[in-house]
Amino acid sequence: MSVQSAAADVDVDLRQLFASLARNWLRILVVALAVTGLAFALAWLATPEYKAAAKLEIGPRESEFTRPAGANGNERSIPDEEAVATEVQIISSPDILKQVAAKLNLAKLPEFDEALKMSALSRTLVLVGLKSDPFEIPLEERVLDAMHDKLNVYGVEKTRAIAIEFSSEDPQLAAAIPNAIANAYIASKGNAKLESNSAATDFLAPEIADLQNRVKEAEAKVAAFRAQSDLLMGGNNSVLATQQLSELSSELSRVRANRASAEATADSVRRALRNGGSLDAVPEVLSSDLIQRLRERQVELKNNIADLSTTLLDNHPRIRALKSQLADLDRQIRNEAEKIMKGLIAQAETAKAREAQLVADVNTLKAASARAGEEQVELDALQRDAATKRQQLDLYSSSYLQAAARKDRNYLPVDARLFSEARAPTEPYFPKIGPIVGAAFVGSLLLMAIVTLLQELFSGRAMRPAAGAHFERIEQVAMPAVQAERVVAEPGPPVARPEPAVAVIDRLGESDNSVTETKLEPEPVAVAEAAAEKIEPEYSEMAAADIEPARSTLGEVDIDKAAEKLIATGAARAIFVSPEGDEAAASAVLVARAVSDAGLRVLLLDLTASGAASRPMLDSGLFPGITDLLASQAQFSDVIHPDLYSDCHVIPVGTADPVRAMRAADRLPIIMQSLTTAYDLVVVECGPADAQGISRLVGEGTEVLLSMLEPDDEVTQAAVALIESGYPDLTLVTPIGHVAPGPMPGRRSAA
Repeated sequence: MSVQSAAADVDVDLRQLFASLARNWLRILVVALAVTGLAFALAWLATPEYKAAAKLEIGPRESEFTRPAGANGNERSIPDEEAVATEVQIISSPDILKQVAAKLNLAKLPEFDEALKMSALSRTLVLVGLKSDPFEIPLEERVLDAMHDKLNVYGVEKTRAIAIEFSSEDPQLAAAIPNAIANAYIASKGNAKLESNSAATDFLAPEIADLQNRVKEAEAKVAAFRAQSDLLMGGNNSVLATQQLSELSSELSRVRANRASAEATADSVRRALRNGGSLDAVPEVLSSDLIQRLRERQVELKNNIADLSTTLLDNHPRIRALKSQLADLDRQIRNEAEKIMKGLIAQAETAKAREAQLVADVNTLKAASARAGEEQVELDALQRDAATKRQQLDLYSSSYLQAAARKDRNYLPVDARLFSEARAPTEPYFPKIGPIVGAAFVGSLLLMAIVTLLQELFSGRAMRPAAGAHFERIEQVAMPAVQAERVVAEPGPPVARPEPAVAVIDRLGESDNSVTETKLEPEPVAVAEAAAEKIEPEYSEMAAADIEPARSTLGEVDIDKAAEKLIATGAARAIFVSPEGDEAAASAVLVARAVSDAGLRVLLLDLTASGAASRPMLDSGLFPGITDLLASQAQFSDVIHPDLYSDCHVIPVGTADPVRAMRAADRLPIIMQSLTTAYDLVVVECGPADAQGISRLVGEGTEVLLSMLEPDDEVTQAAVALIESGYPDLTLVTPIGHVAPGPMPGRRSAA
């Protein structure tokens, strides 16, 4: 059960509401038939309008056989949406419409010239200044305005087609005008191409003549510079000096290689001769024919000596003669090697002299090549200029010939074609009598039904008492006896009422605006005072008979004094500790109501395990509360509820799992800070808590109060423990002897 349903007092009787339709059926039907008859008459008397449409295709129409040379068919421009939209504007331009109006002589038709068919009423309106005089507008402009009103040109979606729609009282004219507009558009495109082609030929002719002269001059400059600079061309399309330099560089490299090879070989032979080494490792020595023959003779002598040594001694004359010949052969081989060495040295010297000569020639050709390169740069520039002018001349000549041929043959394809001509319609598109009459009948029925339902609803006949409008007695915490005498306060000025819960929730910063709290608004002050005067005698008699005097032995204060203290000190938080259990929680409830009745915005936060503080203020224990808020199952707007007996607001214990909620107990200081920002006073009933238990709730402007029923040791020990724990300003509050004021009209009784 929600707060809204509990506070609502009336409901809509749907049966009574819709029964009003049956009671007023005749009126609804008569009005609907009257509106239908009027619509039928207007549709019957209306001038019929006919509509016809012609369609154009926008796209290249050039044949592949007549396409200009060098043009690629794949590179033809395909119209996009912007191009089609541009053509739509061209088709509906005044120039096209003027041509069509002149061709069809539309200025003589009353449909297009309002001045030809002015009625007496129109003339009267013109005379009194309620309508502009059509004669003040030029005839051509009047015709164009009428054509614009009847013309609709648009691009067909997802195509390159354009539709030209025109409506007219004459079906033949409705078809003729779109076709004429399409033909005029195609003709205008052809004329535009003809003008462009003529302008091109007029431009190209003198340009070609001028280019021919400039090409001749550029080519003459190239020839003259080539002859003057003596830039002879060799092979590979290069200057002769550059080509010679390349050849000499190759020859110089070859000579240097030969010289280096000869010097290296001579050096190796010299080392072999000097060190007495073998000359067989030198290729030049081995390649000598004489040395080869001497080597063969040497081998032969060694073989003979070896054969004779088997039978003769070393001092034998024959062996000695052979050894002498062998030594002579060695000297001859060395002499020949020295000759080869000298030849290699001479060869190296010759290569060195040739190298020096080639270096001198290369240096000379370098200077000549550098000079030729500079002149070649200038020659290349002249050649590029001549080639560019020649290329431009060829291009202009080709374009001129193509443009002249098209002009002479009058071949100018237009990038548009009429693929669907407009045909004279046989039926008017307006008015459609059947749909108009049917829509008028259904619309008037619905409108009259809505009007009837609203009248029944606003008259109050469709309202009935809501099912939850009557208030039943609810379970209430047992209140202590009231004092014997009750002083009736004189009625004073009306106290400012606290804000509704919606405004408070908005200040809490919640973004959920779908949940609102319903406040039971008090009756006017005059009615409240009269009810109080009526209830006061009976209430005083009952109090005098049943209530005994209040006791005060520990310096405790009553509910009114506690409320006055909280108001006077400007406390933002009031923490109530009730060591005696649920019955003592009545102090927090009574103080919250008393401060709320003084005109402050008050909220009571119930942190008891049983909900002893919030249960007397609400009609159910199933409301979402602080446990739902801590468990992130609800928002502020869901857990704040109005007290049924005062203007105080209350956050009950809630319905969420307490174990899960206590895991988020660290959020209590943040919640308390938000509540103190939105309310003048936040009253927290903590039950039998200790100093450590209320530490999360204490903040700036906090008053700690201890609720007591009997001045026993339990209360005394709890008070001493709180004082020793850092709360010396502890206030003892007792609900005994407090007399609650009579209920305000429109609220339940708490008793």
